[in-house]
Amino acid sequence: MKFLIAICTALGALAAAANSAASAELKIFGSRVTKMLVDDIGPQFEKATGHKLVVITDVAAVMKRRIEQGEPFDLAVLVNFQSDDLIGKGKLIADTRTDLMKAGIGVAVKRGAPNPDIATVDAFKRTLLAAKSITYLKEGASTIYLDKLFARLGIADALRDKTVKPPTESVSELVAAGDVELGIIVIPNILSVSGAQLVGPIPEEVQSYIVFTAAVSANSPNQQAARDLIAFLKSPVGLQSIETKGMVGG
Repeated sequence: MKFLIAICTALGALAAAANSAASAELKIFGSRVTKMLVDDIGPQFEKATGHKLVVITDVAAVMKRRIEQGEPFDLAVLVNFQSDDLIGKGKLIADTRTDLMKAGIGVAVKRGAPNPDIATVDAFKRTLLAAKSITYLKEGASTIYLDKLFARLGIADALRDKTVKPPTESVSELVAAGDVELGIIVIPNILSVSGAQLVGPIPEEVQSYIVFTAAVSANSPNQQAARDLIAFLKSPVGLQSIETKGMVGG
């Protein structure tokens, strides 16, 4: 009951705000996790406000470059340090900076395949060394961490020749198609692909949580509507959606 009241309150506040503002088309820049969230609860925001949400996605690092090159948008949901850099460059509005959600890194195999042992750091290391092939993003927050982790574990050289690093968010798809044996990427990305099977998170001792941070474009003509969307994504409605996708609220 309390949750339903919270939902009604959030939607009521949006509707009240919309009554005093013209409808707008909000262009949202982000990665796959952003689209997963907006696809789930965005229709509620659109119905309450009259605004239309358009999500444009790629690897977060690519979306950051598009912002730096001057492409117009209204709201960005990127990795926290990327958003902070864009705030420093005057591309995002500092007082709209909001940590929305965070996701841990997981391991994927093709659906139906046996789950390898990743329960401990040693088991995780053995599984990586035994795999015929592995894949993780060419660039991204998880990639920066994984490259350093594998060097620290002393297995970077052994993994290099059998590692596929796609430039797009296709890690889970490569695993689902059977093109690569093991995929390593944030957990919601794995859960979004039906042919990929989540083995589990990497061991907690070596886990890294990627924080996704929203902020409004300094050049957006729809800044209040974008602020309203951030508030909605942070509401109980947004939190429930975030949790069902294998993440936790920021």
